[in-house]
Amino acid sequence: MTRSRLVICAATALLFGGCGNSPAPIDAARIESAAPGEWLSYGRTYDEQRYSPLDRINDKNVAELGLAWSFDIAAPRGAEATPLIANGVLYVTEPWSVVQALDAKTGKPIWRYDPEVPRDKAFDACCDVVNRGVALWGDSVFVGALDGRLIALDASNGKPRWTAQTFDPATPRTITGAPRVVKGKVLIGHGGAEYGVRGYLSAYDAETGKLAWRFYTVPGDPNAPADGAASDAVLKDKALATWNGEWWKYGGGGTVWDAMAYDAELDLLYIGVGNGSPWNHQIRSAGKGDNLFLSSIVALRPETGEYVWHYQTTPGESWDYTATQHIMLADLPIGGATRKVLMQAPKNGFFYVLDRGTGELLSATPYVPINWATGVDMKTGRPIENPEARYLDKPMLVKPSYYGGHNWNPMAFNPKTGLVYIPTLDIPMAYGHDANFKFRPGRSNNLGIDMLVVALPDDVATRRAIKSMLKGDLIAWDPVNQKEAWRVTLAGPGNGGVLATAGNLVFQGTVDSRFVAYRADNGEQLWETPTQSGVVAAPMTYEIDGEQYLAVLAGWGGAISLVSGALTANSGSNQRRLLVYKLGGKATLPTPPAKMVQHPEPPPATDDAKTLLQGKLLYQTNCIGCHGDSAQGNNVLPDLRFSPMLQPATWNSVVLDGALQANGMIGFRKFLGDADVEAIRAYVISEARKELAFN
Repeated sequence: MTRSRLVICAATALLFGGCGNSPAPIDAARIESAAPGEWLSYGRTYDEQRYSPLDRINDKNVAELGLAWSFDIAAPRGAEATPLIANGVLYVTEPWSVVQALDAKTGKPIWRYDPEVPRDKAFDACCDVVNRGVALWGDSVFVGALDGRLIALDASNGKPRWTAQTFDPATPRTITGAPRVVKGKVLIGHGGAEYGVRGYLSAYDAETGKLAWRFYTVPGDPNAPADGAASDAVLKDKALATWNGEWWKYGGGGTVWDAMAYDAELDLLYIGVGNGSPWNHQIRSAGKGDNLFLSSIVALRPETGEYVWHYQTTPGESWDYTATQHIMLADLPIGGATRKVLMQAPKNGFFYVLDRGTGELLSATPYVPINWATGVDMKTGRPIENPEARYLDKPMLVKPSYYGGHNWNPMAFNPKTGLVYIPTLDIPMAYGHDANFKFRPGRSNNLGIDMLVVALPDDVATRRAIKSMLKGDLIAWDPVNQKEAWRVTLAGPGNGGVLATAGNLVFQGTVDSRFVAYRADNGEQLWETPTQSGVVAAPMTYEIDGEQYLAVLAGWGGAISLVSGALTANSGSNQRRLLVYKLGGKATLPTPPAKMVQHPEPPPATDDAKTLLQGKLLYQTNCIGCHGDSAQGNNVLPDLRFSPMLQPATWNSVVLDGALQANGMIGFRKFLGDADVEAIRAYVISEARKELAFN
């Protein structure tokens, strides 16, 4: 055998499990009936249960788990991806949509692909420059880049095969979710409803990258020509009459930025649709109409995008109550018969069980404390609202907040226990109507809510008391009996997604930098290990050569960490890594560097109340999404209160002129004037001095 043949053979063995043997193609059949040791799609299989039949690691031996290997990630931003494995190779995404292929047994890098997303695109990302993973089909790897490119990569070497631009990158849309591939169609949506866009889902041919169909989730300008999309008829016949005013000037929202599932037997694709743009229903639609298909689960035909049915969780959505949270499919015994159901725990706080063939509501029960509604009318399927929650006459402290009772972090279902494991949130937030709303195209926080009402109290002691009120739990939910089976109270909100296994185990990473295993039947903690960073991603598991491995991506970041990071319990050093464990693993992590907290003397402050109030409003409108609510900072990006950039000349060079644009901090000169930026600086300085005085 020649040397070149040996090299090719070695590569083939590494990627495909044997020299001279062609692996089974990654297609629908392989994803639907994935071998126990495989994880071929975001939720492992099309039903998105995130359940593995592997049980070599189980409730009897899980205490023997140790680190097998780890792989460092350079980008200091949130890590949200679930790795996929095929033919001995792990594929994982990093912040900025970077794809890394690794030997699943050793962690040795095979290839790396960086789409080189322009860093100024961070301005359009409401919730960090994150990415939740890739899709596999045939011998290609598909990734959605933050700037809207859908890219097909050669699985063997990471070289691009084709690229499709799914939206105009000049618009304030982003891709953070993982694609799915169904019937040879690569499915991808986008985010950006906070900025004023119209949402849609696109399907591209996996071989060529050609657009196959597009489904818009909200109507466009009724005076404009039809889109020529799969959604034209249903938007005209069902959705248009549910909208009022001139919503299309605000975009309308309805972005499809995360959840999807597929039933091959029924040939139905299920998508979750996001919030309205602006949030405030009064501004968006004159306070009238249900605004289809916002906050809805929609069933489509995957080959054509044809509409089949929908269920709207939050008619007239006004709180950022997206239905983009994890959708999973299962067969459950309900009413004396086995029902094919769809389950979701969206932001609004109700756990829904639907007949996945028809969309019929089977149950809807609160899984977290709520006060915006008292229940769901089972005859109409509509929530029974608290009228005051619409915050038109006066502000109201609402539960859940815009973070939701459950956010994007995936839940899991164990068919043996019949339980769904949900990473929940309990974070109230004050909403108030913005009587002075002005739409700002392409800008963040086109929400229609009063950002001063949203802000934390000015008193530092009260802020610290609020921190103890914010909660995060792992809840085991019985979807048949519609009740909680057990609960683990965690250190705070923002914990990672969940994995369930046949070994009677549930795994979750936590905000306080731990990776933990619980008994699936009763919630007893059986094992934990430090991760050196808060974990928001969901774990997965796989098997090689008869050995089971567990993998989780550690890296604190994302929406909760950026906006409310100072109020969470993240105690790690933010060492971002892919961590892989096995029974008897002996690898160790390096000692993290000591956390250096420095509070240098800030510049002189102003006591001009008018300037400080204006600075606070401008900060809450323009800066909160990256640097934290009320200038409280976070554990991801610099705390502006104690930044050396607070000196006037340096501040202006960064905030106005974009001196740090290469890091994702654009210049705001086209949005803000000199006096605006100086008012923000004065407000941040006042917050710094307030913090120092309290300590």
